[in-house]
Amino acid sequence: MCNPKNQAALMNEAGCQLFVSAGLCVGHDAIFARNCQGSVTTLVVKDRVLNHSPLGAIYSKYWRNKLGINGDNTKSGI
Repeated sequence: MCNPKNQAALMNEAGCQLFVSAGLCVGHDAIFARNCQGSVTTLVVKDRVLNHSPLGAIYSKYWRNKLGINGDNTKSGI
């Protein structure tokens, strides 16, 4: 279960100084940031376009093929 306040508390206890938020909902990232004792930055957030899978576009074959990073130099996008 998502508990951003407790997640921040656990990392505060561990002595973290930099917090990187990845994949939290918009309301939960605000709660997380408010409860962190160090600096906070957001890497990715959930969105409805990608069905709440923020890194789905990065991991999809479509973009890897389109960018030519699958070893497939055709860049066909399929």
